[in-house]
Amino acid sequence: MSDRLHYASQAFAPYIGVAPLMRHAFANENMKPIGEALLKRAEENADDAHALMDCSNYLQIIGHHDLALEMQAQAIKIQALYSIPAQQANPGIRLLVIMGPGDLMSNTPIEFLVEDSDVHLDMLYLTLDSDWPEMVPEHDVMLVGVAESEANHPLLHEIALWTARWPRPVINLPEYLARCSRDGVCAALSDCAGIVMPLTVRANRATLEQLSRGTISVSTLLPGDQFPLIVRPLGSHAGKDLDKFDTPEDLMPYLERVGADAFYVSRFVDYRNSDGLFRKYRVALIEGKPYICHYAISSHWMIHYLNAGMNESAAKRAEEAACMAHFDEQFAQRHADALQMIYERMGMDYLGIDCAETQDGDLLIFEIDNAMVVHAMDPVDMYPYKKPAMQKVFDAFRQMLENARQKAATEEREHQ
Repeated sequence: MSDRLHYASQAFAPYIGVAPLMRHAFANENMKPIGEALLKRAEENADDAHALMDCSNYLQIIGHHDLALEMQAQAIKIQALYSIPAQQANPGIRLLVIMGPGDLMSNTPIEFLVEDSDVHLDMLYLTLDSDWPEMVPEHDVMLVGVAESEANHPLLHEIALWTARWPRPVINLPEYLARCSRDGVCAALSDCAGIVMPLTVRANRATLEQLSRGTISVSTLLPGDQFPLIVRPLGSHAGKDLDKFDTPEDLMPYLERVGADAFYVSRFVDYRNSDGLFRKYRVALIEGKPYICHYAISSHWMIHYLNAGMNESAAKRAEEAACMAHFDEQFAQRHADALQMIYERMGMDYLGIDCAETQDGDLLIFEIDNAMVVHAMDPVDMYPYKKPAMQKVFDAFRQMLENARQKAATEEREHQ
């Protein structure tokens, strides 16, 4: 921590990045000295884009969302490109990632995927309000990191035009990323055998108010469905303002509390196991092959790994360890056809899947996108099984980059 503090205090020092700061947070270390040093540095050096961007990352980690995005916007105006050199002595590949403005869930969390690797990382932030560069850093592979959201659709459209004839391999084309809305994923997978993703529709506030008063029925929105329902605002993540409703009357207090104008609505699927507990998988699908990232067990239907009580339960951790150890021959085999269909329908070489298994054994999809956090920051003494499992993910991601580079080189030779 002392080395990081000294580094953070130096005017115009290189960019620290999200991953090192997040590691301090995961270790429950006091980050305030680093934050204060970065803020002081940004105040004293108005053109220090690295200080502003690192301040933004720090503020997001500690929960000051609005101020963080203000500082990020200032940083991007000064400088669009942020680089993290390869951590190994001999850089092996140069990766250019196209990023957009927003919080830590608005882009692929790329730093965690290439941390401590031989990948030289350049992150180029593009906005609709700024001029885009005529020249970009030399790179072997480009990855579009911008995540789907209502706000990002115009940006993804412009990136699609910009990258249409890109001279280097492009992973996760913008036109495919734009399909990762909840209703977009639902439409893409609606007829896939072995996959359950309840019909998801968009509804405005007035429609939900009518539903709460009983003046329209659930079938008006979701033909053939009924309560209980799941409702969340468009653009919400990590369970923010996500709730389950058993009756129409339950909706009105929610609408009074949540000020959004538009919502996603879908049927609730009870995916409890016979022991009454819910289990959620986070899977990375890399070039069509699944890799387990975490497996959370909870008594509540809305599972987030950090509040599932995994730290407090040796039994839960033992079950997760067994899941990770046998993932390839168990879960991945049970759902091989479904996962292959997801790969084909979504069209992306890197994506994350939050999912579960229904009581009938089908694959229940909660969300599919390119911005799920995939990391190896959990304490090794409590989670000794996680680092090897996560290394498989990171190795597969690195191999995906190499495969893209080699494919491009082969095609270039064939056209000579």
